[in-house]
Amino acid sequence: MPDVFVPVARWPRWVSNFAASHGDPVLSVVDGALLGNAPDGSHFSAHLPFSIAYDDLPDAGALADSVAVPERWGVLLVRKGGFAIARLEDRALAESKVGQRHVQGRTKAGGQSQQRFARRRDNQARAAYEAAADHAARILPGVDVVVAGGDHTAVTEVLTDARLGKVQIVGAWHAVPDPRRGVLEKVVADAQALMVQVENA
Repeated sequence: MPDVFVPVARWPRWVSNFAASHGDPVLSVVDGALLGNAPDGSHFSAHLPFSIAYDDLPDAGALADSVAVPERWGVLLVRKGGFAIARLEDRALAESKVGQRHVQGRTKAGGQSQQRFARRRDNQARAAYEAAADHAARILPGVDVVVAGGDHTAVTEVLTDARLGKVQIVGAWHAVPDPRRGVLEKVVADAQALMVQVENA
């Protein structure tokens, strides 16, 4: 199922469009999500942001009313080519940092040359992760939860830093390209939206 991030303000129209295409869905609450099963066999599963379980009425409006943003939260996006980190207070951006670090691409050379390039690439990647960890340790202290994305291995490497031991990753994973300012801003918005999985019959 593809994941769709639906801002709360657009949720009523999204449900109306789904009903217009597939018929009025029968709503239920299962495993912390609102499920909608349409007459044509299509269905959706809508989840609150920040890994919060939904346990209210099987009603689209009640789901939207349940969306809440943590008092303090963060965003951590890391790939080999860069990082983007932000701390937010409610919906307001308090501090952020976006950085790029050069990490050499793979080479077609063989033998010792290939091994030398591989070592250099690993060292460059390690330096990039250390830079991201330094900024994360400065920006993220005091946050309740963090939304993450980019490359799983890269984020895991950054979080091995002892200063980030209390960071709790929540919400959907954001598969983003090299993190730039625009990418960070989109993830900040998507992190506060409903995450909807749809399967069309």
